[in-house]
Amino acid sequence: MKLVKAVMLSISLALAAPGSWAASADAAAEGEVRKVDKERKKITLRHGPIANLGMPPMTMSFDVRDPALLDKVKQGDKVRFRAEKVGGDYAVTQIEPAK
Repeated sequence: MKLVKAVMLSISLALAAPGSWAASADAAAEGEVRKVDKERKKITLRHGPIANLGMPPMTMSFDVRDPALLDKVKQGDKVRFRAEKVGGDYAVTQIEPAK
């Protein structure tokens, strides 16, 4: 029985690992890339509601903590992303082209 619990815990932790969409499905939002600013580490998105932030649809710029995320997308791409409030700013923490 202990082995079963250990295996279940391992699976749960793997699904909740940072970068896992499964861990953040409720916080995922959709949008369209309007601008990518690699120099300033910012992305402008026209997005739908962002539930975890209580944010309605709008167009706004976000900080991007990991600049490598900006290499995944380009202007005009439809995307799925996760944003969080970090300090006093909103930041994109995950992003990928929508399927």
